[in-house]
Amino acid sequence: MFKTGDIVKVLLPNVVNTGYDYRLNAPADLGSFVECRVMNRPYIGVVWGIGDSGLPAEKIKSVVRVLNARLSVTDLQWIKRMSDWTLMTPGAVLKLIINIPDAFSPPRLEQLYSFDFDAKIKMTNARLAVADAFSSNDNEPMSASDIVNIAHVSPAVVRTMIKNETLRPTDSRKIENENRFIHEYHDMGNVKLNDEQASAATQIGDALSSGGFSVFLLDGITGSGKTQVYFDSALRAYNAGKSVLLMMPEIALTAQFMSRFESRFGAPPVVWHSNLTAARRRDIWRGVLRGDIRVVVGTRSALFLPWQNLGLIVVDEEHDTSYKQEDMGNYHARDMAILRASIAGFPVVLASATPSAETLENVANGKYHALKLTSRFGGATLPKIETIDLRENRPTTYKTSDATDAPEIAGALSEPLCNAIAETLNNRQQVMLFINRRGFAPIVQCKKCGWTATCPDCSVGMTYHKRIRKLLCHMCGRTAPLPDKCENCGGDVSMRGTGIEKIQEEIASRFPTARTAIVSSDTIASRQSLERIVNKMESGEIDIVIGTQILAKGHHFPNLTLVGVVDADMGLFGTDFRAAEHTFQQLFQVAGRAGRGEFPGRVLLQTYQPDHPVLNAICAGNRDDFMATDMAARRMAKMPPYGQLIAVVIEGAKENILQKYCADLAAAAPNINGGRIMGPVPAQIYQIRNWYRMRFLIAGDMRAKLQPIVADWILRVKQPANVRVKIDVNPVNFM
Repeated sequence: MFKTGDIVKVLLPNVVNTGYDYRLNAPADLGSFVECRVMNRPYIGVVWGIGDSGLPAEKIKSVVRVLNARLSVTDLQWIKRMSDWTLMTPGAVLKLIINIPDAFSPPRLEQLYSFDFDAKIKMTNARLAVADAFSSNDNEPMSASDIVNIAHVSPAVVRTMIKNETLRPTDSRKIENENRFIHEYHDMGNVKLNDEQASAATQIGDALSSGGFSVFLLDGITGSGKTQVYFDSALRAYNAGKSVLLMMPEIALTAQFMSRFESRFGAPPVVWHSNLTAARRRDIWRGVLRGDIRVVVGTRSALFLPWQNLGLIVVDEEHDTSYKQEDMGNYHARDMAILRASIAGFPVVLASATPSAETLENVANGKYHALKLTSRFGGATLPKIETIDLRENRPTTYKTSDATDAPEIAGALSEPLCNAIAETLNNRQQVMLFINRRGFAPIVQCKKCGWTATCPDCSVGMTYHKRIRKLLCHMCGRTAPLPDKCENCGGDVSMRGTGIEKIQEEIASRFPTARTAIVSSDTIASRQSLERIVNKMESGEIDIVIGTQILAKGHHFPNLTLVGVVDADMGLFGTDFRAAEHTFQQLFQVAGRAGRGEFPGRVLLQTYQPDHPVLNAICAGNRDDFMATDMAARRMAKMPPYGQLIAVVIEGAKENILQKYCADLAAAAPNINGGRIMGPVPAQIYQIRNWYRMRFLIAGDMRAKLQPIVADWILRVKQPANVRVKIDVNPVNFM
């Protein structure tokens, strides 16, 4: 306990901050939240330790007030160790926790609006996005700024909807009801675990009862009922008075999951993700801080809520790359969850049908405990998986109209796949076609001189999107009209390659009576728009769903019996050493959507490489042998999980300044015992949004202490203005 008048170091939620000295105007504990000012700007920080600036006492400012709330000592230890590992500053880590600007302030008075779902207006895509924003927040009234931020529409759209009274002002300017998220949970008794599930649940329950840190891998095939096992664990922890975090990728937060949760526990989950209103985020954050909210289902940012007495973290789909944060600092939420649990001393459950190589290695060396689920829950059988050799079954052409002079267009679907689709439709069953490529055509090119349409702000090609009739840059979002003629020579322009929109066009030509839907990030702007597709699939209103990786996991369609992968080779030959692993995980998850109901499933993989080890492993259901082979190659190359990598990406607004700074860094590069620094080289995508990018890659064996060496190296070279340095420990993205 610090006394009034003591000088303490206060950590502020700022990316450059490592702590400033302040004088206390009231007693405070280590970790106490305090309000203070920096250059007359208000901040909420935490007491980090004893003041050590050495400044004269008269130059040290007092805090504005000491708040009646605090982080625990273990939380502070977690911040420090996460900072040491990721090379984010402690202030940057704290910023992930104190991410609610008005968390300790009374609600601001602002006009709120409700959505009139009975309004007789034309529902454009932007207006539909606004409707979805309200639905995702239980039709809670919102401020205009909330609507803009959550629906991702312009203020002009909101002003127009206010003017035409689709958005109506509420009577109250602020709704205050923090108790709406406080629920009591109990077992409804409507789920009976099978023997495998019960055994896994018992082992996790024993760890919860005995206390202490442990990590369990819940390793179950798709449809084996992993969710019900970790639901059982969550209830045990909750009944023991602990708080519980169920963490999952954004896309897994579906209505199917929410209804299963409420059915099992008798009350809805408290959900935390990016598209919440400011008031809802504030109420949940404060409820977790008070200890009133003890169970949260959330994305990676839920890990940074101010948890009280956290006793269990579940990381569903632990292999999913969306757990890797690359915007506000670089960290892997799965790894930081395990770090948090190891410091506080409680169990973590990792769930996946396709565990990551890092997790499998930790199981192999005894650090994690594996719990196997080998059969599908409810008696469903695994689908039969086969390849279609495109060297022998070339995709045929199709026409977009019945006119005799309509041009023949090169298709992407082979005859065996089309026959399987026809048979499935005749049986009144559903089809999923998977291709992880957005738009209509990924390449727009001149037939004469070879010119390709590229983004002027990014060093990537622009994709033609037929739905909006424009070229689109998938890096920065820039759009441009499709040129009639080549910009260089005036020659004819052609569209090459196949995207999801072209598959829909081909399906419409080949199966004109089939009801289709597209699911990609271009067409699914919110969870509600995805739920509309899911509901239509469940009710049988869709015959063929065509999707990108959004459909690869988290969905249960009982009448879906055929999955066709249009291009199974995509991703097999990338420069990333994880390419084979990620391709296997993605295709295995897609295949797992078939045959989850009473009818057996079938999966067809179109490929020019039918003998590739990844595809052989998927067809044989031989994940373990494939991963063992892949990991043996990594062991030889000393790649993760048998070695360490740190990427340092330098971005500059001016190319010459960037090159000079990188040369200075290269000249100051230290020698590393058990490691080496490679670079600088241009990043794989050299220009993004008019910023130029260079990359260093630091590699070392598992014994090399790379982080402090890299941190010292970067600090020794003066960083110019308009240059950004991003450090990524164990990178997932090599772009």
